[in-house]
Amino acid sequence: MRKNIVAGNWKMNTNLKEAKKLVKGVRKGIKKLELDSTRVIIAPPFVNLPTAIKRAKKSKVEVAAQNMHQATSGAFTGEVSGEMLKGIGVQTVILGHSERRAYFGEKDAVLKEKVDSALTQELEVIFCFGEELKDRQADKHFKVVEDQLKKALFHLEANSYKNIILAYEPVWAIGTGETASPEQAQEIHAHVRTLLAKKYDEELAESVSILYGGSVKPANAKELFANKDVDGGLIGGAALKAEDFIAIIKSI
Repeated sequence: MRKNIVAGNWKMNTNLKEAKKLVKGVRKGIKKLELDSTRVIIAPPFVNLPTAIKRAKKSKVEVAAQNMHQATSGAFTGEVSGEMLKGIGVQTVILGHSERRAYFGEKDAVLKEKVDSALTQELEVIFCFGEELKDRQADKHFKVVEDQLKKALFHLEANSYKNIILAYEPVWAIGTGETASPEQAQEIHAHVRTLLAKKYDEELAESVSILYGGSVKPANAKELFANKDVDGGLIGGAALKAEDFIAIIKSI
């Protein structure tokens, strides 16, 4: 049975003091919650990962990285490898976030390499995908999503998916205040399960957690999470306030 997951992507936010306070707030907020079927993940900036891991120790809070390089080492100034992440205790990494695709030119071929590298390092991957506004307006959103998944993930063996979490991000809804309707989110999530079932099988398709990411807030989380194929959220801005993040977790 697949798990519900609420993951907070802090992006390029929080200095050390703020990170400590936020981890403490999240840890305290979920302490008394029943989370047997729900995972809680936070993804601080690289510089705050060791502190977050230390502060989250012996709690229900898991710590993920926001990105990694596909090489294990080398002359790649400013980059971080999966091996380095593993070395400080990170178990999960976000790959393919729309901001990485848009601002840093990460294409599907590079993301394929990153996924392979992460899995080789025995890291779990939260793989992001989703269409831009122009794609949805042109009624190409299904095709865009299908292409992104096929090019970066569909070379994998079925057993690799035990370490894959998918996150649907309609790019037009990230940081804009716009949110895909529950019906739009469910439609894409169901489409992804159909693609997985066709490529692999029904059992695998039903085992993979698929998160929704795109301006999730306490006010809309419950309605989004009520969809049968939406297994939680990849939260951006609302993850920077412990009380909002906890409210979203309670909505699942």
